[in-house]
Amino acid sequence: MSFPSARLRRLRKSEKIRELVNGVALSKHDFVYPVFVKEGIARKSEIHGMPGQHHHALHELGKLAEECEAAGVPGVLILGIPKRKNVLGSEAYNENGIVQRAVKQVKEKSELVVFTDVCLCQYTTHGHCGVLTKQGVDNDRTLRLLAKTAVSHARAGADFVAPSGMMDGQVKAIRDALDSSGFGDVGIMSYSAKFASSFYGPFREAVESAPKRVRGLPYLSDRNTYQMDFRSLEQAMREISLDIEEGADVVMVKPALPYLDVIREARRRFDVPLAAYQVSGEYVMIKLASQRGVIDEKRAFMETLTSIKRAGANFIITYAALDVAKWLDET
Repeated sequence: MSFPSARLRRLRKSEKIRELVNGVALSKHDFVYPVFVKEGIARKSEIHGMPGQHHHALHELGKLAEECEAAGVPGVLILGIPKRKNVLGSEAYNENGIVQRAVKQVKEKSELVVFTDVCLCQYTTHGHCGVLTKQGVDNDRTLRLLAKTAVSHARAGADFVAPSGMMDGQVKAIRDALDSSGFGDVGIMSYSAKFASSFYGPFREAVESAPKRVRGLPYLSDRNTYQMDFRSLEQAMREISLDIEEGADVVMVKPALPYLDVIREARRRFDVPLAAYQVSGEYVMIKLASQRGVIDEKRAFMETLTSIKRAGANFIITYAALDVAKWLDET
């Protein structure tokens, strides 16, 4: 009887050996924590459908920033929910809007890197990411409002603005506006490859941004005309390439787990920082399955987040950031 000479089990026989030879390891510094700030509430409240996540009151952000710093998480992504909405989403670029005030709170209380989501969907009555006309979303009119929003975030103290509306030319419009307004040092993290995904449901409920049917525009009952078809890889690469040409400092793939191939291909083709967003649906699947006792929550998050990093992401936006940071301290 012959026996195999290559015995890879020798590299797995103890925890310390596995640590020495592992291919990739998570760090607390790999994460950005998304923060929901809701205008007009007195205290934080748990978000229905997103166990462990909360709508935060503005005055609570200092404490939350301290918690993030204590955990070792280096950055937050601020997502605002306003009290008032209209067809143009004007609260998005209100200099005293909820995100603008939230940025100031976090920057006053911490040294966290602050990213801000730049979009109109949670500010519009119709829930779409731009200005509507009889022809649908008006890309170029929307660009002007996104640029105005980004400048207001920069003025409040944001380190990076993150356009997420998937409007053509959004990075260039924002870069030009930032530079001409004296904010050349503010970076852009673009949602470059943002797919029209079924995994956004809990988030849309959390920020009250589900797209509504618009009379005369039946094809706008969803966001398929501007977010990417989930079957497309090459369009994702083109979108990323265009955003880099327009001045993006960081590019993003969203969602993460169903698009590991996109992350890997982007890492292979482009030499720029690459973020991945573990979105609400990905997060909730693990949380609910663990509550049912069918999977181990800690192991599932560590495994999925490691796979995202292994695919090539430099950092990961995840609602599990604070929990994972705690778990890493325990190992």
